[in-house]
Amino acid sequence: MALNKNALIRYKTIDKCLQNNNQQWTLDKLIDACSDALYEYEGRDINVSKRTVQLDIQMMRSDKLGYNAPIVVYDRKYYKYENPDFSITDIPITENDMSVLSETVEMLKQFKDFSLFTELGGIIQRLEDKVYTEKTKNKSIIHMDRNENLKGLHFLDELYQAILKKVVLKLEYKSFKAKSANIITLHPYILKEFNNRWFLIGKRTGAKGISNLALDRIITIDYDFKLSYFEADFDPDQFYKNVIGVTVNQGERPTPIQLRINAYNAPYVITKPLHHSQILEEENEDGSIIVSIKVKINFELERLLLGFGESLEVLKPKRLRKRISDRLHQASKAYLQS
Repeated sequence: MALNKNALIRYKTIDKCLQNNNQQWTLDKLIDACSDALYEYEGRDINVSKRTVQLDIQMMRSDKLGYNAPIVVYDRKYYKYENPDFSITDIPITENDMSVLSETVEMLKQFKDFSLFTELGGIIQRLEDKVYTEKTKNKSIIHMDRNENLKGLHFLDELYQAILKKVVLKLEYKSFKAKSANIITLHPYILKEFNNRWFLIGKRTGAKGISNLALDRIITIDYDFKLSYFEADFDPDQFYKNVIGVTVNQGERPTPIQLRINAYNAPYVITKPLHHSQILEEENEDGSIIVSIKVKINFELERLLLGFGESLEVLKPKRLRKRISDRLHQASKAYLQS
């Protein structure tokens, strides 16, 4: 059930009033208290009607929000909690609440390496402790795919802060193809995750276009405070609009690609498109389909297509069809020779 902020402020205010047994709370006093609280939080006068507070009390009494507040009226005009120790903030957590909290904690813990979540980390720990002490030891029903042993993850927060503060980086970096490490000066723009691997995207000094660097290939991080940060007009949504993955062949136009998918894999490709540009072109009698996408051809696209094995055929363009055919032929030769 959706609740607006003002309603939550009123519930909390009424709860606080009814916990104070040193005063007698009439409906008018509760209205005044709610009005004062809303002015304090919102900085403006909000007209709280008698009907609004009456409905708030009715809602607090019900189980719609899980409160079941024991609000009673005595002497026909005063409101109080029948149980003087009651508070809506002390409501026991339900089994469903515990399940949701447990899974939420697991998902939030994925971001523990970011200082952005440092303050949240304390909340996560308290939630985790609450879940541990109150729930039965059930198995998680959400399983997040993680690779804790992936190199470079400890750089995440340092790089995040450099991007946030617009600091030029000097990175000792060794690509898989390089024989030795190089020093790269980079103006960092964003961090990007793809296929459970993290990349730093930015502008290299002396190079054209945008570069992507895998975090697992970074050896050390240093800073160049003398060099002015180059703030390019970089829009990541536009930059990655026509690609699958992180490799962008800049200056190249997106290529129309036509694919035939067999009957077994057709439902998977229909329900989970290969790219947002995907169009269903044909549905054949044998259950196979023909789809088209419009993307820039890169390494990640080829790996995606090869992953379908015999269930996918590249129809167009010819150059991509030949490349995939050649790679499948080489793979087949490796098996025939063994």
